Amino acid sequence: MGKDTRNIYLTNIPLQEAQNQYFSSFDIEEFFRKTEKVKVIDALDRITSAPVFAEKSSPSYNAAAMDGIAVIAEKTYGATESNPIQLKLDKDYIFINTGGCIKEPYDAVIMIEDVVEIDDEKVEIYRGAKPWQHVRPIGEDIVEGEMIISTNHKIRPMDIGGLLAGKIQEVEVYQQPKVGIIPTGSEIIEVSQPLEVGKIVESNSRMFAGMIQHYGGLPNRYPIVKDDYNLIREAICKAVEENDVIIINAGSSAGSKDYTVNILREIGDVVIHGVATKPGKPVILATVKGKPVIGIPGYPVSAYFVFEFFLKPLIFQYNRQVLPEGQKIKAHLTRRVVSSLKHEEYIRLKLGKVGEKMTATPLERGAGVTMSLVKADGILVIPQQSEGYEAGKEIEVTLLKSSEEIQNTIVSIGSHDIVMDIIGNQVHKENPQLFLASAHVGSMGGIMAMKKKECHIAPIHLMDEVTGEYNVSYVKRYLKDEKMTLIKFAKRSQGFMIAKGNPKNIEGIQDLIRDDLQFVNRQRGAGTRILLDYSLKGAGIEASQVNGYDREMTTHMAVAAAVASGTADWGLGVYSAAKSMGLDFIQIGWEDYDLLIRQEDLIKEEIIKLIETMKSNSFIKLVEGLGGYDMKNVGEVLFI
Repeated sequence: MGKDTRNIYLTNIPLQEAQNQYFSSFDIEEFFRKTEKVKVIDALDRITSAPVFAEKSSPSYNAAAMDGIAVIAEKTYGATESNPIQLKLDKDYIFINTGGCIKEPYDAVIMIEDVVEIDDEKVEIYRGAKPWQHVRPIGEDIVEGEMIISTNHKIRPMDIGGLLAGKIQEVEVYQQPKVGIIPTGSEIIEVSQPLEVGKIVESNSRMFAGMIQHYGGLPNRYPIVKDDYNLIREAICKAVEENDVIIINAGSSAGSKDYTVNILREIGDVVIHGVATKPGKPVILATVKGKPVIGIPGYPVSAYFVFEFFLKPLIFQYNRQVLPEGQKIKAHLTRRVVSSLKHEEYIRLKLGKVGEKMTATPLERGAGVTMSLVKADGILVIPQQSEGYEAGKEIEVTLLKSSEEIQNTIVSIGSHDIVMDIIGNQVHKENPQLFLASAHVGSMGGIMAMKKKECHIAPIHLMDEVTGEYNVSYVKRYLKDEKMTLIKFAKRSQGFMIAKGNPKNIEGIQDLIRDDLQFVNRQRGAGTRILLDYSLKGAGIEASQVNGYDREMTTHMAVAAAVASGTADWGLGVYSAAKSMGLDFIQIGWEDYDLLIRQEDLIKEEIIKLIETMKSNSFIKLVEGLGGYDMKNVGEVLFI
């Protein structure tokens, strides 16, 4: 096969089968022979390769367990409150502190609280002492020659204390697996370099390095290698000589410049190319000179899951540790999830407990959506041959965060605005035990989530096309049998976001019918989409006349980014998004962005703290600093 031949030989092997086949293709035992000695004080989280035995007893002498006086027990017999005994300093007793050495002839300690001083030479006691009372004998904690920790033990902070107490200064441990990381791609740059059009900041390798350290390996990251067959081959050969495991990031799929699999076939053995998972399908599992070499897809979410599937268990095997099973909980899906029959699919979720029900809201599913990992609380695995799950289905979720954090999370489902991110940060800053999780599904999606009791709050901005009033009529229509509350949050300036300097000379709503303009819209159910449709109706414009009407984004910032990047000429959104992306803005008007909450939830501590934070001067100052917001009515309560 030629160097530049497009690779199309992707298999579709189930994950478990791929793991078993790959991990049996090289000899992990060979690595276990590599050990080293490290100082005990530097041994945290290292794995012992041999048992460790105490060199000295602890304590190594008979030690006082209390502050008091050391006595000869026999001389104290018979002492009672009615018949106290007097003892003489340096003859019958000496003063001693906790940890002090008990020497002959003394063989017991009486606590200082039970001693009455008569003068500088004499004390009186009212109770006799038993031999070795309040004395820690030699070896009470550790006996010389006793095993402190066993082989294959992961050293914890308390183990360090025990080792030092046994007079151990060094410990023999397995060498940590050294993992070489080779980022490839002509389009990627270091974060310190200027970001130009067509360039992407390389971040996957840094994520890998963090995961390797977290799981007990040593990351060895190499400089970025351009998409050149010979350069990539040279980098892999060098890394194989210098590391125990090698990761090549990007170039694992079937593109014309995806050289990795052909190089690995040339210099080693490709065991598997393609696994039945989504994301993560185009992984390359190979060996070179008996060492595991893994080609990982470039999309961040795919990269993360491939690492979890193959690198994590490999590092744990190298360290002779049992791979922990993630904590799992039951939750109910808030939206239907459709899946292909071809893959085992991994869905990122936001979680929160609403009433007695744990809810799970799916996040963006694209393999390139890094923030879906950052925001995710848990993972849903949809088995191969399953078409997915319906809304309301009880599912099993593997947690990415602690259950305590999820239990203390305010669940927000509804319209997107950057103020939701700010209030979430501010609430957590002022109440470290409290979190706010936002899922952006549009205002109508928020109302439906509230109707199904899947959220605590729903940010909405829905204009009644008849009255021009915001939110109230929708709440009455869809939640007419329930006692609801609207908490006034912010008035927002809505309008058209356009390129800086208005190069297309856009003036207003009537320009939507121009053939030379490309619009970008919000998703169905979004309040901004409803405002657009209302404005089109008022201007006598059909949706079919608008170029780009069907191109949808789920956030104001995504709309602004599309305009800023030049893929759209304009879009409807809030002023703060336009300002943050350096765009010009044509205002249409002000709208009410409110929080929908059940009346019964107003007395809950977390909601009280949320409202207090909303009304705080520090929060109001932050929001007003964004521009395009009016906060004068924030925190007002409207009962419906």
